[in-house]
Amino acid sequence: MTGIQLIRCPQSTAFITPSSMAPLPRSGSTPAGPPRALWPPLDFTLGALACCGACVVTNPLEVVKTRLQLQGELRARGSYQRHYRGVLQALWLVGRTDGLRGLQKGLAAGLLYQALMNGLRLGVYSYTEAAGLTTALGGSLIAGAAAGALGAFFASPAYLVKTHLQAQSVAAIAVGHQHNHQGVSSAFVAIYRREGVIGLWRGVNGAVPRVMVGSAAQLATFSSAKEWVAGGQWFSPNSWMIALTAAIISGVAVAITMTPFDVISTRLYNQPVDKLKRGHFYTGFLDCLLKVWRVEGVLGLYKGMGPVFIRLAPHTVLSMFLWDIMRQKALQHCVA
Repeated sequence: MTGIQLIRCPQSTAFITPSSMAPLPRSGSTPAGPPRALWPPLDFTLGALACCGACVVTNPLEVVKTRLQLQGELRARGSYQRHYRGVLQALWLVGRTDGLRGLQKGLAAGLLYQALMNGLRLGVYSYTEAAGLTTALGGSLIAGAAAGALGAFFASPAYLVKTHLQAQSVAAIAVGHQHNHQGVSSAFVAIYRREGVIGLWRGVNGAVPRVMVGSAAQLATFSSAKEWVAGGQWFSPNSWMIALTAAIISGVAVAITMTPFDVISTRLYNQPVDKLKRGHFYTGFLDCLLKVWRVEGVLGLYKGMGPVFIRLAPHTVLSMFLWDIMRQKALQHCVA
């Protein structure tokens, strides 16, 4: 079969990338056909499940990351009180002050975001792989960025609410603007009543470039790393260690490239608005970038780098690893 090979297998629970298949044949062998793609709704579901599973584990680090990125907002270094001084200290402080539930603030909104954003992102990317669009020069980067932008746009309201809820804390350790929502549903209602439908997409101009950069780095490096590891024949062709090693490499790349965009995105989402529904601090992505650079310096764009890396590395490992393994099982089930 040529072109995209769709396998309609709605009762299965798994998925596969071309790089998760056996290594490419040596010279002289018949070239492998295009990678198979599962039924699109199943593709979406498996991508969402993989990333939601990772979200439950890494959400406390997301809470800490948000607090560190909002701490000292538009304040020169040394001119504000530092409640949070590092990942471990911040985790301990939040747990002691807000309780254990405080470490999972915004989890429901986070799960909704992961399901929408990554379900679309991973599903669309796997489809472009099956179509052979990622084999061209720069194809993986372009496909990853486009898939990430699509997912980020549709999931932006969930990320907005997640940021608001994770920034909320008792006054003693509060940083950034406090929106004081009572929960996920009340947050959506309050934002809609105050700003209308457009208000639910406030900050999307920071979210789209953030996810485009992170998605391109993650998906391109994961696919390339898997091909490299598989080609080296360090593990058996179907070993889970191939996917795990590639996910670790991908996590490092994402953390390095994504942090400045993550800081800007958090600031745009959490800023309050005036009566004219304009942001109090920033007018958009570029304005936020320049203000942070001028007032807080280059290091201001890397606030929360510790939890960004500590969170993104295991999140990438868990999400990409779970996604890859589920896809392999699904393909095997469908073929059988």
